[in-house]
Amino acid sequence: MDVYKSQLLRRELIAEGTMAFYFAKPDGYEYLPGQSCQLTLIDPPPKDDSKGATREFTIASAPHEPELMIAMRLRDSAFKDLLKDAPPGTTVSISEADGDLILHRDVGRPAVLIAGGIGVTPFLSIVRHASRHALAHPLYLFYSNWRPELAAFLPELEALQQANPHFRLITTMTDPDPRSWSGEIGVVDADLLRRHLSEITSPVYYVAGPPPMALAMLDLLEDLGVDDADIKSAEFYGY
Repeated sequence: MDVYKSQLLRRELIAEGTMAFYFAKPDGYEYLPGQSCQLTLIDPPPKDDSKGATREFTIASAPHEPELMIAMRLRDSAFKDLLKDAPPGTTVSISEADGDLILHRDVGRPAVLIAGGIGVTPFLSIVRHASRHALAHPLYLFYSNWRPELAAFLPELEALQQANPHFRLITTMTDPDPRSWSGEIGVVDADLLRRHLSEITSPVYYVAGPPPMALAMLDLLEDLGVDDADIKSAEFYGY
């Protein structure tokens, strides 16, 4: 697997407890929307992290963009603490991109994207790419969070829905303040899917989120009669 050197350009807080990191795109670096890479902290490596200096991250930016962007929840770990505090210009290594959570080619089949929390990152890349290139795939993004304040990239996704007639965003919150949230409430379930999809078994489904959520979605889709071959999934661990 090829490895590239890159530098941290900047970072920004994109939701409560969630930060985006922007890196220089190495010459010749290619990837497909939805793919991930291995990012390694070189100097200094995290000394007090049993999982070492490397983590896998989805590339949340789209291939046409000049930078590589990843996003993560700011949980307690030596790796995240180092990255969060790293100054611009810090050198990291980035592996070549990999993963099959990529958009199917048949534009006649809808793509249903189901994201829990930071699992939205591969779908942000897909939606940005689809909007940029005017892809004809009908795209439905079901995006679940506890509260709106935790929903990374929500304003951008709402803007993309307005700009792309093929893209529908269905956002649901499991524990919102009812005084400030008037949208869908609850988990992504059969009722929510049926209310927003005209047909359940014809789309290709993509699932990304924490392991319990991802596994629950796989069980749900199986119960709804979706063929295993029409489901792609990725589990996001909170390391």
